[in-house]
Amino acid sequence: MKCTICKTGHTHPGTATVTLQRDNTVVVIRDVPAEICEDCGEYYLSEPIARRVYADAEKTASRHVEVEIQRYAA
Repeated sequence: MKCTICKTGHTHPGTATVTLQRDNTVVVIRDVPAEICEDCGEYYLSEPIARRVYADAEKTASRHVEVEIQRYAA
C-alpha cells in the first residue's frame, strides 16, 4: 500500500517497535508484525494486531507499572 504519511513510499511486511503511554505508564512492545514504509519508516498495524497490542498495554497500565518492555509473541 502507499504510505499515507509521506505519500511517496510503499509498505512492506516487517516488524516495528510500538510505544504506548497512558497516564504514568509507558509500554514498549518490540517485534510487532506491521507494514512498514520503505521511505519514511512509518508502520501500520492490522486491526487484530492493534487490538492485541492495545489490550496488552491496558493490562500493564492496570497494574500501575511505570515502564515495561515486552516482546510480541504470536
